[in-house]
Amino acid sequence: MTESRVLRQILRNHGARPDLRLFRNNVGTGWAGDQVQRGANSLPIRLGPDDVVIRNARPLHAGLCPGSSDLIGWRILEITPELVGAQLAVFVAVEVKTGRQQPTKDQNQFLGAVDDAGGVAGVARSPMDIATLLGDG
Repeated sequence: MTESRVLRQILRNHGARPDLRLFRNNVGTGWAGDQVQRGANSLPIRLGPDDVVIRNARPLHAGLCPGSSDLIGWRILEITPELVGAQLAVFVAVEVKTGRQQPTKDQNQFLGAVDDAGGVAGVARSPMDIATLLGDG
């Protein structure tokens, strides 16, 4: 099973939970700028149908930070006993891996920082791992 398939299953299986909200967090760099030309043309450089030339190119960094998890969000918890009925959002970070894949150093540091701050952080290899991470299973 691929990482993207596990990720989609996690979102599908846990998306209806009223106490949990997860978002896909893509991390990487792309390019932004002014589009000049698209596809085949008469420029000295031959472009394919999916190629784009941009002017004033600048990097666009996506995601929270290097190593931030595939899924981020929060879990709502009820605080007791002093603040009975109040709700608290606890940050959740889930790194999705398959097979024997292991988190990178940056990913482990991010998961550790979330855990140290009192959030929920861990690796999921299947949708069932979410219940374990959240203490439901």
